[in-house]
Amino acid sequence: LFIASKYKESAVWANPNDLTMRFTAKRYAKFENFAINYSDVCVANSNATRADFLNRYSAPNDWNCKVIHWGVDTEMFLPLRQDDEDDFILYSEVRSRFNVKEESYLLLAVGRLAARKGFGVLLQSFAKVKQESPNAILVIVGRGQLRSRLLKQAKRLGLEGSVFIESSMKFDELALLYRVSDIVVYPSYYEGQGLIPLEAMASGTPVVTVNHGPLPEMVDNSVGALFTMGDIDSMSETILSELNNKSKLLEKGRAGRNLVSEKFTFKQNAVDFLNLYQSIVI
Repeated sequence: LFIASKYKESAVWANPNDLTMRFTAKRYAKFENFAINYSDVCVANSNATRADFLNRYSAPNDWNCKVIHWGVDTEMFLPLRQDDEDDFILYSEVRSRFNVKEESYLLLAVGRLAARKGFGVLLQSFAKVKQESPNAILVIVGRGQLRSRLLKQAKRLGLEGSVFIESSMKFDELALLYRVSDIVVYPSYYEGQGLIPLEAMASGTPVVTVNHGPLPEMVDNSVGALFTMGDIDSMSETILSELNNKSKLLEKGRAGRNLVSEKFTFKQNAVDFLNLYQSIVI
């Protein structure tokens, strides 16, 4: 919340979930500290989360904390089949629904509509993207308290008709939207890990996200690009740099799918946890 406030996100204190977390944090901290000191093993879902625990709590010198990144459903999230007629029809239908013209770009952002997700700064960056790519479209998928505020902000920025906020979308529809988008933008200020980038990469879509926290553990220049957190110019320039090299986008999309298939699957999670349990029991 404080980070989002620093970057002037709107209605930082309006979300009841975030407020609950903020004002009950101290109460839960003693339980977390106890768990760290007396458990046989701790599992963190990213190196950043592990470092955060070390920062906040008094971990013993022999603290046993393993990092196991969460995986995603690689059967639900699939790349677009470039030469498949049915996929091409779906591709055209979805992009037409959001008025994406043939030679233009579809940007997708997914997440709860809360200040810490960074959608306010995303809209400001998208306004700059529109100056060079006037037909670009941004679709935001998520529920939350900020929907009306974000739509008003988009209107003030002159983005009416170019920004869509979808708050009720079925999972399979979201999977298809990942597939047909040109890039997925993930501007979040704080995550324990963040699954949206992995869902996008599994769908063969490059990711543009922050160079902060756990995100660089999943995303680098081979599968997308990183920008300076909260920096409007850095975000817009990074987005435009990616969009202006379409052949590179396809290459990064394939690399992202391969990376997720190798390292971030449910099967890999099961193997990692099984090995962990065996190491404790034996």
